[in-house]
Amino acid sequence: MIRISAVPIFEDNYIWVLQQGRYAIAVDPGDALPLIHYLKENQLELAGVLITHHHHDHVDGLPVLWSHYQMPVFGPAGIKNVSKPVQDGETLHLLGTDFKVMAVPGHTLDHLAYLGVDALFCGDTLFAGGCGRLFEGSAAQMYASLQRFAALPDHTLVCCAHEYTLANLKFALAVEPDNLALQERIQSDTALLEQALPTLPSSIGKEKASNPYLRCNQVDVIHAAQQQNPQAETAVDVFAALRKWKDNFR
Repeated sequence: MIRISAVPIFEDNYIWVLQQGRYAIAVDPGDALPLIHYLKENQLELAGVLITHHHHDHVDGLPVLWSHYQMPVFGPAGIKNVSKPVQDGETLHLLGTDFKVMAVPGHTLDHLAYLGVDALFCGDTLFAGGCGRLFEGSAAQMYASLQRFAALPDHTLVCCAHEYTLANLKFALAVEPDNLALQERIQSDTALLEQALPTLPSSIGKEKASNPYLRCNQVDVIHAAQQQNPQAETAVDVFAALRKWKDNFR
């Protein structure tokens, strides 16, 4: 049985740690020291690292980790310290389990996600209640990436890289104020944070019920997007209008 844990770093990042016996895999170690402390505390050997994209808060811990563990680093080609470049459609066999590599451009052009143990490690593409900003990719690319996630089974865990949930849900409520699933989620996730507990992982089913970026075909979401851009007709147009609105939402 693989155990999945979230190690907090910086202000709102998480490193995801998957452990099987005395071995562990880490996802997006932007800071090495909290991860090293966690591994030592739990008597774990780091057997590998998965990288979703090149932003510093996801990769800056790699040099220090390498000096301690000399582990393989899987990720997009061209990223410094990635020793095993991977691409869409590949399967990695780690901790006795298969992980599918998914190319999901939008936040960045090189962004990857990893699917295994009924969990999706999606970096900054899909967030709880939201999605990443479009720093490099287009709205069409990001929408297509999110649709790949939406097609996964509802029970799939969503292990994203940031604790942005309440801010995202505040925006989601502005889009769909009458969404009862969203209202209930705000209450439950607020309660978790008040207990100093993470709101993650989420699930694909939960996101499809309350995340506006996965609901671009819903009448209320379309209507809200058209208040921002009356020409928003297609699902991609609706997504683009929502993402632009969120970029300036306070």
